[in-house]
Amino acid sequence: MTRLRSVPPDLYAAAAAALLVTAAVLVGRYRFAYDDLIVGWPPLLGRWDPHVGPGTPAAVVVAVAAVAYGPTVAVRLPWRSLLPTAWGAAMAWTWSLALIDGWHRGIAGRLTTHQEYLSVIGRWNDIPATLRDFTQHILLHSPDNWPAHVAGHPPAATLTFVLLDRIGLRGGGWAGAWCITVGATACVAVLVAVRALAGERLARRAAPFLVLAPAAVWMGTSADGYFAAVAAWAVALLALAVSGRSLWWAAGSGLLFGLTCYLSYGLTLFAVLGAAVLVLGRREVRERPLLFVPLPAGVAVVPLAFAVAGFDWWEAYHLLVTRYYEGAGGVRPYGYWVWANLACTVLITGLATAAGLRRATLVRRHGADVRAEDVRLTVLVAAGLLCLLVADLSGMSKAETERIWLPFALWLLPACAFLPNPRAWLAAQAALALLLNHLLATGW
Repeated sequence: MTRLRSVPPDLYAAAAAALLVTAAVLVGRYRFAYDDLIVGWPPLLGRWDPHVGPGTPAAVVVAVAAVAYGPTVAVRLPWRSLLPTAWGAAMAWTWSLALIDGWHRGIAGRLTTHQEYLSVIGRWNDIPATLRDFTQHILLHSPDNWPAHVAGHPPAATLTFVLLDRIGLRGGGWAGAWCITVGATACVAVLVAVRALAGERLARRAAPFLVLAPAAVWMGTSADGYFAAVAAWAVALLALAVSGRSLWWAAGSGLLFGLTCYLSYGLTLFAVLGAAVLVLGRREVRERPLLFVPLPAGVAVVPLAFAVAGFDWWEAYHLLVTRYYEGAGGVRPYGYWVWANLACTVLITGLATAAGLRRATLVRRHGADVRAEDVRLTVLVAAGLLCLLVADLSGMSKAETERIWLPFALWLLPACAFLPNPRAWLAAQAALALLLNHLLATGW
């Protein structure tokens, strides 16, 4: 009993998270058949495939360097230098992890075979006409129905890759490079938001964890990494606006919030994070009511443009729900995925985040001793967690949440700023990512 009491509570939180993953693996593998869950290595979409690749040495070097020097560099670098450094380190981590699977399987082939966006570019020769007819091809029984991921997202997702093709950046290699380069900026956006709302001290402590997140295993192999970055910058610009910066930040935030909703239907839940930012900046909002002019004006731009082009977001969403239940969504058991999805979240955020969330729940219990910025960071993290839980309970995210929930999961990682001994936790994060990428052939 004495030994158990001497174990730090953070380790209990990490152990509970590890047990959740273990339960999801065992129940998924031995209670259900493949045709029930439609994933190869539950709770993840993938298969057991121990391997090494050209990215292995680089991934190990980046991990060791980030663990050894990350916390010190994050504290000592000037803020303006820290942001591009974090972006560069995040790209190095994501590229090296992706290249463990080789150039084609790890990067160039992902958006062609797995997420299918590039496979339909030939059908977008007339963009206005395609937008007008987009909803006519969502249902499975419709003529020339869209592939699953094209049908499952508003057209801005596919249109991004169509436009890349139009400017000469054709093929899976350029598409993958786009997703990695833009997706890696998500960690910078979260840092900007945390600093604006909760102070520079906590942002600096969170930086190494945002760079070395296990989520990078999927950030570099799916378009959802790109979606996560757009959504993160929408929140970051709003945080800058409510912290007393130019109202132009509010307009930019609104524009990106609008785009976010036309990249993925589920990312409308980012309204919760936006509301949390407005609550945290309520004093500035009261003093500058003009904030509510550029923000909604910016939000309206993208929806108005698509509406004028003939795309009906609400009609498309309702058709998608029908298609979802006609396909895998109608087969996968809610009773398993409603908790196994959370095991996927553990795998993309790491055991350190579980421990950080435990510490975040204790922030308000310390009464007068608690720092205001700690409370503010807790509110921001709680908003991200609420988005994720609503998505979970909706039943519209049964499986594949290791990529679908990347935009939400990034906002849980700042909880790691509350952890002592960051190097030990960073080592655990890096080890998890390396094990996942070397032992599994992930589906995304």
